[in-house]
Amino acid sequence: MNKQQSGFTLIELIMVIVILGILSAFALPRFADLSGSAETATIQAALGAVKSASAIAHASALANNQNGATGSVSMEGTAIALAYGYPTAASVCLAANLGATDYTCSGGIITTVGGEESDPCFNYTAAAAVNTAPAISTVGAMNAAGDTCTP
Repeated sequence: MNKQQSGFTLIELIMVIVILGILSAFALPRFADLSGSAETATIQAALGAVKSASAIAHASALANNQNGATGSVSMEGTAIALAYGYPTAASVCLAANLGATDYTCSGGIITTVGGEESDPCFNYTAAAAVNTAPAISTVGAMNAAGDTCTP
């Protein structure tokens, strides 16, 4: 009886391992640091939410004839403090429904929880006069002290 064995030789197995190693060396760096991109995308979503909430609150204030220096509107049952018909810096995160577990809203600086150096952030400055929209910066980065966002 003539028995013939079939399978892979040691050389073939080593070549497959080498090829997989080369492929992973090129592919791994592309997927290694996605946390920074995810954090930036998260703060960009928050920026869009703040802009939308500010516009909705302003429309509600105009409908209720509340374009003065102070006042409030109700958004989904929550009172939103206004400054000249737009949300104040203290109430804009509440208006945008940015939860305290995901975002830090302090002194007009909105960032992801933690607000560490170089974390993505943006600034919200409340309206200072009638018919003047609030200033909302582009996405920037936190400074080393964690108290300033530089766009």
